[in-house]
Amino acid sequence: MNGLFGHAGVILAFCASLIGAGSIIFGLVTGRSDPVRHGRRYAWLVGLGAVVAVAAMEHAFIGHDFSIAYVAQNDSHETPLLYRITGMWSALAGSILLWAAVLSAYLVATAVRFRSRWADPVVGWALATIFTVSAFFYGLMLMPADPFRATVGPIPLDGAGPNPLLQDNALVAFHPTLLYVGYVGFTVPFAFAVGMLVTGRVEESWLVETRRWTLLAWGCLAGGLFLGAWWSYQVLGWGGFWAWDPVENAAFIPWLCATAYLHSVAVQERRGMLKVWNLSLLVATFSLTILGTFLTRSGVLESVHSFTESNIGPIILGFFGLVVAVGVGLIGWRGDRLRAPGSIDSPVSREGAFLLNNFLLGLFAFIVLLGTVFPLLEQAVNGSVVAVGAPYFDRMGLPIVLCLLFLMGVGAVLPWRKTNAAQMRSRLLWPAWLAGLTLLGCALAGLRGIGELATFTLAAFAAGSALRQLYLNLRTRGWLGLTGRSSGGMVVHIGVAVVAVAFAGAVGYGQRGEVRLAVGQSTRFDGRTVTYLGSRNLSYPNRTAIEGLIRVDGGRVVGPQISQYSTLSEGVGTPAVVSGPHEDLYLTIDVGPSRVGAPAVIGVVVQPLVMWLWVGGGIVVGGTALAILPERRRRRSTPEPDPLRTVRDPRPPDGTDAELVGVASAER
Repeated sequence: MNGLFGHAGVILAFCASLIGAGSIIFGLVTGRSDPVRHGRRYAWLVGLGAVVAVAAMEHAFIGHDFSIAYVAQNDSHETPLLYRITGMWSALAGSILLWAAVLSAYLVATAVRFRSRWADPVVGWALATIFTVSAFFYGLMLMPADPFRATVGPIPLDGAGPNPLLQDNALVAFHPTLLYVGYVGFTVPFAFAVGMLVTGRVEESWLVETRRWTLLAWGCLAGGLFLGAWWSYQVLGWGGFWAWDPVENAAFIPWLCATAYLHSVAVQERRGMLKVWNLSLLVATFSLTILGTFLTRSGVLESVHSFTESNIGPIILGFFGLVVAVGVGLIGWRGDRLRAPGSIDSPVSREGAFLLNNFLLGLFAFIVLLGTVFPLLEQAVNGSVVAVGAPYFDRMGLPIVLCLLFLMGVGAVLPWRKTNAAQMRSRLLWPAWLAGLTLLGCALAGLRGIGELATFTLAAFAAGSALRQLYLNLRTRGWLGLTGRSSGGMVVHIGVAVVAVAFAGAVGYGQRGEVRLAVGQSTRFDGRTVTYLGSRNLSYPNRTAIEGLIRVDGGRVVGPQISQYSTLSEGVGTPAVVSGPHEDLYLTIDVGPSRVGAPAVIGVVVQPLVMWLWVGGGIVVGGTALAILPERRRRRSTPEPDPLRTVRDPRPPDGTDAELVGVASAER
């Protein structure tokens, strides 16, 4: 019954997507309003189909319906309830269902948000585009990636259960879903870009109107990336949080492109420039989400995160090619209307800084993309197997990150059009002092390493500049000054600076090693005392484990584990992490599954500032939420007009210093 309802939901959503797209396109092409009006209503049927399909799958997992092959492969009677619920996205077909369900939610939200403007052709073409993307993903579930395919042969009494790594941490419920909300969310701004290009109305402010949709997707993708790093740190037992894994990169690359777009679209909003570049970034961002889907679901790349090899890879790759061809073709077609009349007056201006920022982010995205797909290209051309590891990404990425931190500090205080030396000296005085004091403090503390010291110094410079701007906003508008794009962006900058410092400290100054200890024996490692107290056997509903008991610094006792799952012959390690503001102590243990009381090999990793990675990630997500909120101003009583006083427009014209107006207002 679950399979029947699930198939019905997928078929309903697929047919509604096709009919909705076809009806809207027919109405737009023929100039008839009725098909457009009726077509947008099919979004509700797509949403209904998604709800039915997801409910059927979850009911099948919770009820152990092994008549569905996907459930039998990713569920068992021993699987705890939480991991039965998350089992829906534990493998390939279910992940496609999650993608389609999230896209359906965006489709309904878009139809509701723009319901009063349904007759606008830009909205019509945008909805038709989302309907088309929805039809593609639901179409995948009709044949090659069917999550409701019936079990072949006798229905098993028990299932295989999910991957052990997907039933060892509650983050499996949050990291994939948040990542997908971000990943899929870029469909909306891409769809409106298509609508603008098809109608030729590129002079209008649709990119500005969809900025919050882009911010939502960007913030969720950022949150998903941080949660993924935390999950990797907590579960995989290698002591790290970012390995430049191909699947990590597949999500990081579109995030970089979206970051560039969020900066450059401000130039278009203010000066009417960079139209071609902004539309190209939207096409690139959405295209890269499809390419990432191909890389993670085709089996072409080896990764601990990727899904098994499947036959949907060529189909997704073909859809990626279609998206790129349509996007590039539309931009080329409308090229004559995308020419901006203005130009950058001075490279030392906010638009100049944004342009350089975009170049660096684009270069960073290209470097990561090249390192990710190079093994595929090498194997296709020469037949040899190569691997591109972390040293390549670290070496190539560090100079770009340092330049971006510097631009974050300078760009936040630059006015539009042009500036002068006196303005820059006054605005950068306190950030420069903070950077200098940071460098001095690091030197006095005995810290070494050019890359690490440069990161700490420039991060302090960027954070100081952002704090200065926040202070001015708060001084002008009170606590309401925290909301809006400007203040939210400064909070994001602070979060990025915190993340940069934490990453540099953890990677640059971390120490790792292994010690072999008998029961009761102690050792010191990088200033920390570790005492092995023995081990014990534990039993869980879905696994058995042997836990090592380790006393840290003569006080707290922690227990790293080695778990044994019935579906896996090798043990899976779970580290114990003692986290603090200064450093993390990360412990793993290897005692063998049947050697309780024997000596143990204990892995010890001491990494400074790791906690601040997660704090910085929270600041980035919080800043994004503030940027999404509308900017509000404090109400003031209106004085009686003075006929002898000249009324002046409080909005500064282009080329003047908006910041000085705000400061003057605060002083009044």
